[in-house]
Amino acid sequence: MQIVRSKAPLRISFAGGGTDVSPYPEERGGAVLNCTISRFAYATLEAEDNGQGAVSVRSLDYNLSVNYAKPEDLVYNGELDLVKAAVNVLRPANGGRAESLRLFLHSDAPVGTGLGSSSTMCVAIVGAFQRHLREHWTPYEVAELAYRIERTELGFKGGRQDMYAAAFGGFNFMEFGPNRTVVNPLKISADVANELSYRLLLCYTGTSHYSADIIERQQRSYAEKKEATVRALDATKALAIDMKNELLRGNIDEMGRLLDEGWQLKKQFTEGVSNPQIDAFYESARAAGALGGKLVGSGGGGYILLFCDFARRAEVARAVQASGGSVTDFSIEPSGLQAWTVR
Repeated sequence: MQIVRSKAPLRISFAGGGTDVSPYPEERGGAVLNCTISRFAYATLEAEDNGQGAVSVRSLDYNLSVNYAKPEDLVYNGELDLVKAAVNVLRPANGGRAESLRLFLHSDAPVGTGLGSSSTMCVAIVGAFQRHLREHWTPYEVAELAYRIERTELGFKGGRQDMYAAAFGGFNFMEFGPNRTVVNPLKISADVANELSYRLLLCYTGTSHYSADIIERQQRSYAEKKEATVRALDATKALAIDMKNELLRGNIDEMGRLLDEGWQLKKQFTEGVSNPQIDAFYESARAAGALGGKLVGSGGGGYILLFCDFARRAEVARAVQASGGSVTDFSIEPSGLQAWTVR
């Protein structure tokens, strides 16, 4: 029996989120600035070549253990569909051998947080299979496999940045076009990265979100060429470029203003991105000393990223807690997907 493990980092998105959601990047080109953090999705894969083809899955996040006796049982019914789709897509890469597979999965952030946890888990599963199958997929190929599993095989709504962030790791400026994605790793000095980490607060708002509804509304608004949506997406792409340039110059203070500008634009994508509870949460943090911030996912809830005046960081943290939220410790994670064999 072979045992392999993998881990893929979650991400925070600074700017450009939403411009990676089709059909916008195919028609106008998208751009996103993000980085990965020290929170991970983990996958363990045990494979036994016994000719049975059974699959068992234990998900710590959902407190769920499920057994599927044969490959035909892997039907999509809302129960661990991401895992089933990954097995259905990746098993043929092994020549269709009927191995019995056992998967154990858990994440440092559950679904609905805005940190890209489902896509990151998909990348972790692909990484475990890559190690098991002894494939030499590039980070681009890993990300596209994860995209195919989530967006094509399952039809889940969303963009591309989460898969690419998890596969590559670190600070990246990503460009999305009609035929290809280009990931530009950014060489950020240790001084700038440390100061940025010190000035940022990652806060759980106390509410989760269901991104598919918001993304579907955004796609519909863009398809109808609503002026406010198109204008906001274009401005968000330009903002991602500006923020990337300021970050490379080490202009940390400018990050707060640009985060706030990006959040105001994001709320124009479609209805439901924010709500009165999120607005009150954000304004409370701003009053306490946050210079800017934004929800790190598609909207509606989850985690919010705040940029603080260094002298008022503790006051902002207290305001977050008084609003029913909580502060999550994190650091910048420079590495992307990693996988190893258990000996």
